[in-house]
Formats: sequence, C-alpha cells, structure tokens
Amino acid sequence: MPVFEATVQAVEEAIVNAMVAAETMEGINGYKAFALPHDLLIKTLKKYNRLKK
Repeated sequence: MPVFEATVQAVEEAIVNAMVAAETMEGINGYKAFALPHDLLIKTLKKYNRLKK
C-alpha cells in the first residue's frame, strides 16, 4: 500500500536528519552524548545503500 511506503520513507528521512543534525551535548551529572562523525555516517549510509543521490 502506498500510504505505508510513504510512512516508512518519511520516518527514515526523519531519523537520518536527526543523526546529521545532532550535536555533542552535556547533560545532567556531566554525562555526554556525542554527535556522530559525518564522514562515518555517510560511509555507513552508502554501505547499506540508504543515501539518496
């Protein structure tokens, strides 16, 4: 069904956008969440054919 395919594509796009836009940040008690290195992210997306051209 087209509606389900569109939903999957929209969710995938949102996840990739979140990974690209993420920045390293520090939270409570000094805990850190590190941003993904963009070169590694792009390499991984290409490996699994998930990068739109």
